[in-house]
Amino acid sequence: MKVMCSIYRSKRKQGMYLYVPRKTDLAGLPESLMQLFGKAELAMDLVLSEERTLAREDIHKVLANLQSQGYHLQMPPREEDYLIHLPDELMYRNDPI
Repeated sequence: MKVMCSIYRSKRKQGMYLYVPRKTDLAGLPESLMQLFGKAELAMDLVLSEERTLAREDIHKVLANLQSQGYHLQMPPREEDYLIHLPDELMYRNDPI
């Protein structure tokens, strides 16, 4: 299954993205979703297929959500996740000895 997809970035919350089939009218999406998401800015268009990998999302979950509900909402990573990925030298660089 291949889907032409538009990905929008939220102007309200950094790291939040909305995946919709290309040429979808965002006004037709649930109002509660758009209130949470805020103003949408087009980030990119992609062809999604089961062979494609995404940086932070499971492609199968994205495709299933696009098919069942017409959109997929990617939430920003938790703040704790930012620290886990830093090398030890950066995490403790400014600590007093």
